Amino acid sequence: MIWLTWRQFRAAAGMMAAALIVLAGILTVTGQGLAGDYSTGIAACVTQSDGCSNFFQQFYHDNLMPFLAVTAVVLVLPALSGLFWGAPLVARELESGTHRLVWNQSITRTRWLAVKLGLTGLAAMTAAGLGSLAVTWWSVPVDKAAAGNAPSIPRLGPLLFPSRGIVPIGYAAFAVALGVAVGMLVRRSLPAMAITLLVFVVVQVVMPLGVRPHYLSPKRAAIELSTTTLEDFGIQQGGGPLHLTMKSQVPTDTGAWILSSRLVDASGRTVRGESIPVSTSSGPCAPHRQMQAGQAVSGCLAEINRLGYRQELVYQPSSRFWTFQWIETAIYSAFALGLAGFGFWHLRRRLS
Repeated sequence: MIWLTWRQFRAAAGMMAAALIVLAGILTVTGQGLAGDYSTGIAACVTQSDGCSNFFQQFYHDNLMPFLAVTAVVLVLPALSGLFWGAPLVARELESGTHRLVWNQSITRTRWLAVKLGLTGLAAMTAAGLGSLAVTWWSVPVDKAAAGNAPSIPRLGPLLFPSRGIVPIGYAAFAVALGVAVGMLVRRSLPAMAITLLVFVVVQVVMPLGVRPHYLSPKRAAIELSTTTLEDFGIQQGGGPLHLTMKSQVPTDTGAWILSSRLVDASGRTVRGESIPVSTSSGPCAPHRQMQAGQAVSGCLAEINRLGYRQELVYQPSSRFWTFQWIETAIYSAFALGLAGFGFWHLRRRLS
């Protein structure tokens, strides 16, 4: 049974292996240059007056597009495994009727499915793990630059988190088990592939938006307003309202995943439209004071802070990255085991 499964699967496995080899070669060649550029830039910027903040920002933005491209590769690997390996794995046999021939050769249904699901699932998990490992190694310089640059892509956010660490392995196991379960129910390869892709995408959207933020209780921070946390500062001529736009970042943790950000007054009420009722006709926030050459907005911000206004942030700190990795991997592994269990039950009780 193992030999037969391998004969059926070897072409797809060979294509995946070839794609991973090409990816590893590209990342090896470009990764060495990327690491060299980072080391050279760090050595040159340590003597500058602003430290390395400008270098971090420039390096991060210069390499953002290739960084997103290799991240996307890891994101699609589990989906491809479920789409092209999991969905047709049993549906193709049921569609053509070849499963009856195997079952009449002293091969039990349980063994038939266990071998097919085990071999394919293990291959998908290995491919996803190797892809994640290669991309994580390549991205080390960009990750270091992101840690010194704000704003940057949060480590726990919907884009970066699913392409790093061990969660791609859980995604791959879930995708294959999902494809097999759908294939058993639909019994047609193409519809099974379409439904598998749809369900997988829906789950991948729901998890980071609705579930992952609640793995652990988020932290809260009330931050004083300053020029480092300020995105935009506007005062209308003639004494109009003062408008502030704040950056969504934790000053002490640039990689934190911000779940919500709002401007509150001294009593904790949200300031609607970020329009602060402070005097702009006289005092520190008068427009003419801010428009003088070299005049900063720090005096006005000090007055706003004195009145009790703060930026309130709800966030998950970047230090929880590996804790969340293990939690999410466990959740997807449980999904995969549940779907596999359903598959064995359905195979023995429903299929003929």
